[in-house]
Amino acid sequence: MTQPLTLLQMQGAPDHPAPLADAVLVLIDIQEEYRAGALPLNRATDAAVAAGEMLALARRHGVPVIHVRHNLSDAAPIFNPTLPGFAFMPEVAPLSDETIIDKARPNAFSGTDLDDALQQTGRRELILVGMQTHLCVSATARAAGDLGYRSTIVRSACATRDLPDGRGGVITSSVLQDAALAELADAFATVVAAPTAWAR
Repeated sequence: MTQPLTLLQMQGAPDHPAPLADAVLVLIDIQEEYRAGALPLNRATDAAVAAGEMLALARRHGVPVIHVRHNLSDAAPIFNPTLPGFAFMPEVAPLSDETIIDKARPNAFSGTDLDDALQQTGRRELILVGMQTHLCVSATARAAGDLGYRSTIVRSACATRDLPDGRGGVITSSVLQDAALAELADAFATVVAAPTAWAR
């Protein structure tokens, strides 16, 4: 059987991770809602630790950092700014000079000034980490491609949850994670295993 190719491979697109000198790190919704709140994800802590490693690497190399935060109303049951689940996980706590962008939709570009903030850096390569892989990470990566950015997604620094399969069963988070990343790697992003992809 012939090994399948991604659409990016067929087009001869670059498959290397985003060069740090040209990249912006975007951390998507790494909030306590996903660990101790109403939407716990499998591997949430592991992903937060890996995202923290990517964040430390970015800071060492002077990579601009943008923290995206899901922010709903103070009447919402999730991502409510008055409740503990709204807080960033401490593994990725922002520094005072790092940009924070609030969003209310899965796509971090929708209804926000993320694109403006990225344009101010003059960089067109994105490194994406965060929660949830199949939803907010995926929506953001797809939108980034439409806007002319090239995305690299760090597998170990993303997490998701089990979902109903619509037939009375369950799609496990591990299957969903693999499927979501395979879809993104087909046409929207370079997917790397871990922050060690930038080891020198």
